[in-house]
Amino acid sequence: MVDSVLAPAARPWLAAYPADVPAEIDPSRVGTLADLFADCTRRYADWPALRCFGGTVTFAGLKRDAEAVAGWLQAQGIGRGDRVAVMMPNVPAYGAVLFGALIAGATVVNVNPLYTARELTHQLADAGARILFALENFAATVAQALPDLPALERVVVAGAGDGLGLRGGLVTLAARHVKRAVPPYSLPAERRIAYPAVLAAGAKSGFRPVAVSPDDLAFLQYTGGTTGIAKGAMLTHRNVAANVEQCRAWFALPERQAPGRVMVAALPFYHIFGLTCCFFYMMRVGACCLLIPNPRDIAGFVKTLRGNRFTLLSGVNTLFNALMTHPDFDRIQWRDLDYVIAGGMAVQAAVAKRWKERTGRTIIEGYGLSETSPVVTVNRRDLPEWSGTIGYPLSSTEVSVRRADGAAAGDGEPGELCVRGPQVMAGYWSRPGETAAAMTPDGFFRTGDVAVIQRDGQVRIVDRMKDMILVSGFNVYPNEVEDVLAAHPGVLEVAVVGEPSPETGEVVVAHVVRRDPDLTAEALRAHAREGLTGYKVPRRVVFHDSLPKTNVGKVLRRELRGA
Repeated sequence: MVDSVLAPAARPWLAAYPADVPAEIDPSRVGTLADLFADCTRRYADWPALRCFGGTVTFAGLKRDAEAVAGWLQAQGIGRGDRVAVMMPNVPAYGAVLFGALIAGATVVNVNPLYTARELTHQLADAGARILFALENFAATVAQALPDLPALERVVVAGAGDGLGLRGGLVTLAARHVKRAVPPYSLPAERRIAYPAVLAAGAKSGFRPVAVSPDDLAFLQYTGGTTGIAKGAMLTHRNVAANVEQCRAWFALPERQAPGRVMVAALPFYHIFGLTCCFFYMMRVGACCLLIPNPRDIAGFVKTLRGNRFTLLSGVNTLFNALMTHPDFDRIQWRDLDYVIAGGMAVQAAVAKRWKERTGRTIIEGYGLSETSPVVTVNRRDLPEWSGTIGYPLSSTEVSVRRADGAAAGDGEPGELCVRGPQVMAGYWSRPGETAAAMTPDGFFRTGDVAVIQRDGQVRIVDRMKDMILVSGFNVYPNEVEDVLAAHPGVLEVAVVGEPSPETGEVVVAHVVRRDPDLTAEALRAHAREGLTGYKVPRRVVFHDSLPKTNVGKVLRRELRGA
């Protein structure tokens, strides 16, 4: 870590830390993700690592399959720095594929399975991926893209139940749970291989350990899909391992206890929040991941929660909101739940309040980005009530709020949130210009988010800089307007954007999914006027059956502009 430029007085968050949380971690001692794999599969060998479709993979089973994947990759000539893409939701094979690629020294390129052929082609070509592991449900998209991907040597096709050691009926069950039929597809025989065949071949050829360095690239984590063309954030083994250690220090989960700690892994592992917080961190402490392949299937999700004991849950605002709409939500057993962690998008006050009322558990909100591996800040683990902030910077993390000219913002003044720490990326893949533009001269990453640092060091996100609406010279932050509108009992979901106006430059437009079908635009505007000054009240209200979202559940405001 670069020597701090912030004096202790400029880091007020340290005084608010729980007593057992250190101000710093030692990034030089966190090792690699290959070290994490070796350690957890040795220490917790007989414990459950993954659970899905009624089956379980132990840490020993995960080690066996990961080493088989690594052995097969080595037989294909894959080594340090080669890019291996993974296009899977949270299914049993994902863990072995991920660790297999990493211990072989490869760089993993996570791919959203819902990508179109165009999006897939861009990402794999940009990354220079040589191997792609894909769930068969999305193989038709791969087949469409393959003619434009001459550098992609092999496509490994996995079934939803692969990796559980069971076949036949389980595969049918898995397909039903994933809720997506496998469209017909045709891949050239010389470029296609089934995942079970990879395991068999890799086990036969064997795995030869590779010396992986903390500075080796572990991931090209593509980001920017909600705002523009996706670009790959280069995350080293040290970046991600450091963030795992920062999370471990903050939440202080004991490393060794009787098996029984279970994380509900609804956030997809191809998303950086799910990857670090719901997979690697859980592996680090010997917890089991209860895999949710399709969190959009709320009925199936609720059924899984009702049928399993769990102790940890991570999600986003829209997921919490959707769960609470299901009629069986109150039949879920919450008594063993230790933490509920939120990130990815702002949690709305109305959602947090209803969640606490119905589950008895406080949502602990944090903040991060793909470029920061991802966690930057998080609320205290003993938070009694939802705070409305994103909490305090993690150990070894510095944050600074800057004005447009780069100067530090005044006390309580909004500005761009900038971050420095061992979890910050090495840069953008093949984009030195964008890397330089994203960093300040003193080594802080510019997040593009408008924030305020409170006196006690808590950070409050105001909004995305690109989403800010300018009405007659006044700044309007969509998050604030959305929070007020979401408190109306007739609103299920809401997103706010700006629309050009010849009179005021821009006006506020609210896009709403109704909970009450009789809710009118004027009633909602009247509600807004009770909590917002006039220029912040939506000029127009547009009702929808649903709002466009990323696969993680983050609302795509850019798709609503002009609607």
